[in-house]
Amino acid sequence: MSEKKYIRDKRSPHPSSEGASHIMSSIKAKNTKPELIVRKLLWQKGYKGYRLHPTIPGKPDIVFLKKKVAVFVNGCYWHRCPHCNLPMPRSNTEFWAEKFHKNVARDNKKREELEQANWKVLVLWECEIKKQPEIEVEKIIALLETY
Repeated sequence: MSEKKYIRDKRSPHPSSEGASHIMSSIKAKNTKPELIVRKLLWQKGYKGYRLHPTIPGKPDIVFLKKKVAVFVNGCYWHRCPHCNLPMPRSNTEFWAEKFHKNVARDNKKREELEQANWKVLVLWECEIKKQPEIEVEKIIALLETY
């Protein structure tokens, strides 16, 4: 049987094991489980006029263009959730510390760019969506209803 090769972008270090390589290459950037949960609940509640990943600054996950509401659905690990005290990877820690720092800085910059353009921005966290999806979706609805 041939060995499975995973696509690498040459920016990250070589994974410590084949299992780690498999896990890292299977991580999705769009249509993640938390995103799908939020979108399903929005749809059920009658909020269907959103766009997915449009080409506005920061490429938010869910956007209501007419109301200028942008929603980022952040994964706790990659975006360094303020609610979860997640550990650093045990190997290549210097690389990952810099990577996570850049991710957080980029997230802040994207949010600020949108806010400066008079967008209302909401950041939802994976852990909060898993715990209380209805409450997280109500945050979006409340923001939509205020404008």
